[in-house]
Amino acid sequence: MVRFSLFALLTLIAAPLALLADDWPQWLGPQRDGVWREKGIAQKFPAGGPKVLWRTPIAEGYSGPAVADGKVYITDYTKAGGGTERVYCLDQKSGEVVWKHEYPCDYSGLQYAAGPRTTPVISGDKVYTLGAMGDLVCLNIKSGKPVWSKNFPKQFGIGTPKWGFSANPLVDGDRLICLAGGNGSVAVAYDKDSGKELWKKLSAFEPGYASPVIYTIHGKRQLILWHSEAVNGLDPVTGKVYWTQPFGSEPRGENKQVKAGMSIPTPRLLNGDQIYVTCFYNGSLMFKLDGDTPKVLWQRKNPSVVPDPGPKVTEQLHCVMNTPAIRDGHIYGLCSYGELRCLDAVTGERKWSTLAVNDGEERRWGNAFIVQLGEGSDRYILFNELGELVTARLTPQKYEEISRTKILQPTNKMAGRLVVWSHPAYAGQCVFARNDREIVCVSLVQ
Repeated sequence: MVRFSLFALLTLIAAPLALLADDWPQWLGPQRDGVWREKGIAQKFPAGGPKVLWRTPIAEGYSGPAVADGKVYITDYTKAGGGTERVYCLDQKSGEVVWKHEYPCDYSGLQYAAGPRTTPVISGDKVYTLGAMGDLVCLNIKSGKPVWSKNFPKQFGIGTPKWGFSANPLVDGDRLICLAGGNGSVAVAYDKDSGKELWKKLSAFEPGYASPVIYTIHGKRQLILWHSEAVNGLDPVTGKVYWTQPFGSEPRGENKQVKAGMSIPTPRLLNGDQIYVTCFYNGSLMFKLDGDTPKVLWQRKNPSVVPDPGPKVTEQLHCVMNTPAIRDGHIYGLCSYGELRCLDAVTGERKWSTLAVNDGEERRWGNAFIVQLGEGSDRYILFNELGELVTARLTPQKYEEISRTKILQPTNKMAGRLVVWSHPAYAGQCVFARNDREIVCVSLVQ
């Protein structure tokens, strides 16, 4: 009897931890690192495809879903009535709408005007969403009622970035940290419960689109924030700037105009004190932190200044939307024309490349989102722009595809073709993915 009670007690203690591990409450998952740690995930799909548990109609959007405590959160956009952004809470098991919050939003002047970009963030009893035009909204997760809200252009007197506000907000302790923009307000921290501004820092011609992340480097927690001109390390509590490493859009052409601030992929950490960033115009940069002094280890970029470098010109890894994966001294990411490339993290040299992840064809802005299947594993799951899930082994020697299945139709016409450009969520042994018509839940149980 004692033995049974002890077992029951341990089971009850472990259950909440398992539930937490199964959630995907923010951009790139529970630890914001693009690793799916659940067990029992199928790596080879059945001939007829995995089981679709539900489909729920939604409208346009690039935003990915978030999953927490039995609910799925997603945002979309409808042009009806002059334009409206909406936040949905869905039941995780059935896909039924629990509540919906909406507000008017005019997308005039926005390029790629097909909905919100950022993944909702869940923390405690609140969910936070950031719309394409800078509407930051805090909602009660049970009722969907607003707790507080901000509008970046109104608050800071700034314009909307060319491709909208796209950097995923970050919850750290009692702070909600965002990229806003403007003079002295590129990075802003709010009290996550009241919406009170706690600090603001940094200036740049554009805030960029890269999501902030926190790493502990040399025993010090640092907010890594990459805007259109530089990578920065800040104290997440006070906003104090520890260091700055220039890396952004360079003046190009006869009139030396600055190109769009295409800082998009999330900065990655390796070996405890090295930071890697990659972008379309400037290629790849690896630097090391010696205390609060960044030292460039290598940089690989275009060999010539051209307005639109093609795949033969891009030298190493010039990612556009996807955040690369790093494992065992190698970097894996999709370059700007759809090639999956492997780099040696020590030298930056390219080891191999392949167009196999999508349809084998060169695709301008070709994309797939990469998630590691288990910490330390060489197995990955890629969601490509054709609406397909692909499982593969990524090693320094080669790309080895394991299985492939289609779960969504591409519906968003960009770059002259139909695409799906939304990062899925992985939770409860399922994948949650969306296009411009529906969000789908597909079982990936082994």
